[in-house]
Amino acid sequence: MTDQALKQKVGQFFFPAVFINDTEENIQETERLIKEHNIGGLTFFHSRTSAATNYESKKTVVFNDDSYQKIKDLIVRYQKAASTPLLISIDAEWGLAMRIEKTPQYPYAITLGALPESKSHLVYEVGKQIGLDLKAAGIHYNLSPLADINNNPNNPVIGYRSFGENKEKVADFAVEYLNGMSEVGVLGCLKHFPGHGNTNVDSHLGLPVLNETLEELLENELYPFIKGIENNVDSIMIGHLAVPSLNEGRNTSATLSKSIIQTLLRKQLGHDGLVISDALNMHSVSKLYDTKGELEWEAFNAGNDILCFAENVPEGIEAILKNASPDRIEESFNRIMRAKEKVGILSEHIFTSGELNFEKASELNLEIAQNSITKIIDNSNTELAFKAQKNNQLAKLSLYKGVENTFFQTLNSKLESPEFAFENFEVSDIKLIEKDLENFETIIISLFVPKAKPQNNFEINDEVLDLLSNLLEIKKCIIYVFGNPYVLPIIPNLKKASGLIEVYQDFNEFQKNAGIQFLENSTCTGKLPVNIELQ
Repeated sequence: MTDQALKQKVGQFFFPAVFINDTEENIQETERLIKEHNIGGLTFFHSRTSAATNYESKKTVVFNDDSYQKIKDLIVRYQKAASTPLLISIDAEWGLAMRIEKTPQYPYAITLGALPESKSHLVYEVGKQIGLDLKAAGIHYNLSPLADINNNPNNPVIGYRSFGENKEKVADFAVEYLNGMSEVGVLGCLKHFPGHGNTNVDSHLGLPVLNETLEELLENELYPFIKGIENNVDSIMIGHLAVPSLNEGRNTSATLSKSIIQTLLRKQLGHDGLVISDALNMHSVSKLYDTKGELEWEAFNAGNDILCFAENVPEGIEAILKNASPDRIEESFNRIMRAKEKVGILSEHIFTSGELNFEKASELNLEIAQNSITKIIDNSNTELAFKAQKNNQLAKLSLYKGVENTFFQTLNSKLESPEFAFENFEVSDIKLIEKDLENFETIIISLFVPKAKPQNNFEINDEVLDLLSNLLEIKKCIIYVFGNPYVLPIIPNLKKASGLIEVYQDFNEFQKNAGIQFLENSTCTGKLPVNIELQ
């Protein structure tokens, strides 16, 4: 085989990052990479400020109304520049909305994890709908779902993105999601091998270390990956985490470890699908090598087929050509070509199909809301509220949304009462709210948790936590939580609530369903996907 032919094949391993908000100059640079180096694909992000490692720079992310049209146009443009059709990838764990505004958004994995096992077909439907949305945009490879098991509540980066802490459920739901995507011809990816759940470091910024032995990992962390492999998962993403027990005691990132990829994943566990690195711009690996191209070679040499977010394409290609055996190049090349064949981009050259279906997304979200809502404390909440209303002793308090929220509006069809809201310090006065509530004995509280990530108490102000603590101490409080269930342990006195219901999402469908559930006092079939100790 000529050097040129080999070089064309090596180009296929590179999936540099591209951004919806890129400048014309950036776009032409990407077109040049496609034409000159025959790269295999691209990974789309929203904007350079929101990409994997840049979020700590606190730059503002610019939101655009036309992101969806922009990504469609860019994909057409990039495919035109490619002699081998590109495999376009994106992180769409809860839908295109994870990266592109004004597109359908589905619930987080932790919400799906609250569904009873008997409703696992809803997870399949989510995978299928996300797959269809991706194809409408021209994307055939979703870098999801997570197979990570949530066994560390202080994990700064997994949390709401995992199906929960039960390994069987995580495995089953991950496989359902993959099968749903597969049905409509979209590739899936289990991540972050060998398991990112039990870490307390964010690998975008530092290198987490897993201290488990292989036996412990096989028992827990690896279980969902093994189930995925048994179900012929298309690809597995290697996490930026060190597992010394699998690496002769060394703290090498799994992304760069032959013993983790070649020995464990390929030989022991028998995975013959694609192996993709986690983003190579993440600080835990990007700062390791001074020579450009060396990181890309080391990642390939460790066993990755696809080098995601590779920042040094020409140098990386040269380093692989210089060091790799033609057989190994052939092996990775064939895997990538098989994947492209599976999604039909090689033969048919059809890159987009269908339209976004917001209506279907909304129906599905409502069904998930109905089956995931979880009752944690119940002292005849509904009866209590109607009784208090009769005696003019009922008030409603909304935290982080105004009183015109869908939950309150739904309740008001039968349960009208004075309403108060704390939205933020600019428009709301907490002391005044506290004073106003003195006259009521029963309070329905809707907590719209500001953020899904646990940093800074999910961005709940201390004053709000104090207010909750005081109200729980002296009033009959019925609390509906629209947000990550990991927020529950940080609320003081929550054990003293008269009623506590976890709703998980603040989508309109979830708010409406929560209101109906309250008024009808219907049973809740959801179950907390993670173990939680209330204060």
